[in-house]
Parts: sequence; structure tokens; C-alpha cells
Amino acid sequence: MVGQTPSLTTFLKSLKQNDIETSIELFISLLKRRQIKNSRPCAIATTHLLLRVVAEPKRKWDAQKLIDRVGHVGRRLVAAQPREMAVGNIVRRVLGVIREVAERDEDSLTDSEFSGSASPITGEFKQRPGLPTRFSEFSPLHGAAAMPHNMHSGRPGTADSMNVEFGGTPQRPGLMSSNASYAGQGPSGTSLFSILQHPQGRSPLATPPTGTQSPAMGPSPSRRTTGGEANEKLDIKAEVIDGIKELQDELDVVDSQIAESALDHIHSNEIVLTHTSSQTVQKFLLTAARKRKFTLFHAEAYPNNHEATHATILNGAQGEEEDSDERWKPLTSLGITVILIPDSAVFALMSRINKVILAPHAVLANGSLLAAAGASTIALAAKTHHVPVVVLSGVYKLSPVYPFDTDELIEYGDPSKVVPFEEAEFMNKVDIVNPLYDWVDCDLVDLYITNLGGHAPSYLYRIVADHYRLEDVDLNAKQDVAVKKG
Repeated sequence: MVGQTPSLTTFLKSLKQNDIETSIELFISLLKRRQIKNSRPCAIATTHLLLRVVAEPKRKWDAQKLIDRVGHVGRRLVAAQPREMAVGNIVRRVLGVIREVAERDEDSLTDSEFSGSASPITGEFKQRPGLPTRFSEFSPLHGAAAMPHNMHSGRPGTADSMNVEFGGTPQRPGLMSSNASYAGQGPSGTSLFSILQHPQGRSPLATPPTGTQSPAMGPSPSRRTTGGEANEKLDIKAEVIDGIKELQDELDVVDSQIAESALDHIHSNEIVLTHTSSQTVQKFLLTAARKRKFTLFHAEAYPNNHEATHATILNGAQGEEEDSDERWKPLTSLGITVILIPDSAVFALMSRINKVILAPHAVLANGSLLAAAGASTIALAAKTHHVPVVVLSGVYKLSPVYPFDTDELIEYGDPSKVVPFEEAEFMNKVDIVNPLYDWVDCDLVDLYITNLGGHAPSYLYRIVADHYRLEDVDLNAKQDVAVKKG
């Protein structure tokens, strides 16, 4: 590593050589010195580091010890750079994977105990154990988590049928239509009066004839497994490692998945305005440029991102990491007209714009976002002129944090980029700030396009409920309780 500038690439190489504690300290120092910054590099580095933590050799983890270990490492990383929300998001996703594996392990043990508790009886439906009652753990909105589609269906083997078995109030079966039949039987023409007069016919509960099996029923009693065949205990460590590798794969393909919907949102002869040199936005525009011809106005994002913006327009897009070898052709090579404009010209040109495309640094749970400085001005101008604002973001940027204090979310950079230090006499008379990010309210955004598809800002709470557990939203909650007890 001698002679190389510390970066994401050097950190990933060092993971193969250093021990785990040294790697954690190295990543913390890189975060504090901002040598690893922006959402994607931080998410990639965090994922690789947590994979090393979970796969630590000579350590046999149970679920609770693994949660404690990952949570402790995650709190250290978040404390090193709280405004890099992608770090906390990845930690929460990994904790969610561990909890899911632990619950599957408990369910498998419960299934084996239930199957061995009683011998099957001929003609009895195969029942599953009681469903978990913690449906609202994913979100403060009770019932926000995904519930099984057959939760209230009333079919055998579902929650309603289990209520009957365990003493609950039986549900009245639905009426059978005259055309309902089972395989191998023709439609019945028997009237209700005939059924009452001839009980040996088809029962009013539509029980299939002996020897046949209804699609709603499980396998026949002779094919059911006996209680002696206990389910094997899950290897929690291996399952969690597989879950983290799936998360790595998601980070690799997130831009391609977002770009797949480019043709649905960019049309021929449109005038599009974008901001900064985002890798996600450039790939989105390149995908549309292969089939559509449009005009692009590119705000330069002075003074923090203007150099990268100029390079993107002239030479093509490069990966968000500075030493990345990944690069794409410029939009001009595909026949797209690209016009670079100063940030001050945005409002004057907005009346000509058909669509605004932004890339966030982080997306908050209420639908608002943090983006490069200047994004708030663009979004306000777009709302004034009734121009739709589309935000391109991977799910890994979506944070369960609510913006109670927006001032704390803003990071400030080098003020010499605004006014050089040569103007010392002027600088002594004023306070100069250089915000790196703007907070954009959810009311200024019309559509979010993620790797899961397009969503309204009001729907993001649902994605938060699907990807984060309620107990993991505040990573410091358990630590605070432990301190108070101590």
C-alpha cells in the first residue's frame, strides 16, 4: 500500500491482509478523513467489512451474539461519520438478515416439534403451527409489514382454519356455485332441496370424494412426514454470509436496474435538466440516448462538483470512486445535445424544461432527500414552473431516519472554494460557509425511481418497512438503555 492514496480500492485490498480489528480502525479513519465518501463507496466498503466480521474464522456465532457484534461495529462506523447514512443503512440491512435467519431457524424447530406432537388422523387437514404475531415489527405503522395473502382466506391450512382447531369461532364456509367441481367430476346439477333430501350425495361443504385430493389440502396422510423426521438446524453463519453476498450483488446491479426504466420516462425531443456528475443519472441517460433523441441541460454544481461535471460532459461518466477505471462514453458521442449552464441560470431556463432528474446523497423516510448543493434551488424552480422532478436512487440510499432537524443533516466543506484565502482581508469581515448538500422537501419531488421500480414519495415508508426492522432503526437505543442501567 506504500505510495498509494488511501481510497476504497486500497481498503478492499487491505481486507485480505489485515485482521478484523485493524480493518475496522482503518475504515473508521478513512471515514473521518473523508478519503472514502459518497453513498456508493461507503456502502460497498461497509458491506465488505461486515462480511469479514461475520465470516471471522474460529468463531461460532449464535443469532444474539452475531447481532451484538454487528451492532457494536455498526455503532462505531456510524459515530465516525454520522452524515454518511449509507453506512447505517447497510448495518441495518445486515442486522435484518440476521434476525430473519434466526426467525427461520426458530420456525423450523417449531415445525418439527408440532409435527411430532400428535400423529395424523385420517381425513384431517395438515395444519401449520401458529403464525407469528409480530407483524408490526418492521414499522411504527402497525400492520405495515407484508402479511400473507391467505391470512383471512378461510381455506383449510390457513389462519381461519387454525382458529377452529384451537378453539376459536368457526367461520361459515362460502356458498358453492352450481358449476364448482373437482377434477374428474362433471358439474353438479343437484339442487339445494335434493342435497337436503339425499345426504349421501356431495356434501354442502364441497368435500372431495374419497381417494381424490383438493388443491387446498395438503398431501394425503400416508405421505405426511412423521414426527421423527426433525428439521435440521440452520447454519446461521453460512445463511448470513449468503445474505450479505446478495446485498453485494444488489449494489453491483442497482444502476442497471434503474436504467431499465429510462425509456418509460424520457421521450423523444424532450428537454431534460440534471445536476452533478452522478453515475446513476449518467447511465440512466445513456440507456435512453440509445433509442431516443433529447436535449440535456447540465447544471455545473459549482463550487464542489463543477470539475467532475465538466469531465463528465467532455470525456464521459466515471465511477464515483476517484481511482475507478470504469468509464462510459459521453452523451455527445450518441448524438445528444448537452448544454452546460451555471447554477444561476436554472430559474431562467426552467420554463423550457420538460423534466428534472436528480441524484440524491440520501433519501429520508418521509420522502425528502439530501442532494448536492444547488438541488434545492432547482427543485423550487421546477415547482414554480410545474415541471416534474424525478429522483434516481438505489434502495441502499433509503434511510429510516426522519428529518427532525434538517440543519444537523447538512455537511459543510472547504470555504476556500467559495472565496480563496488570497482574499484574506475580505474573509476577516464575513463568515463564509460552503454547504456540500441541500435538503429537498418531499413536496418538491414527484417520483422516485429505485431498483424496485417507480414510487411516489408517500410510498417510501412502505419500502422502509420491508427493508428495515423497527428494533434496528435506532442503532444506539440498546446502548443507551445499558448505560442508564449501569
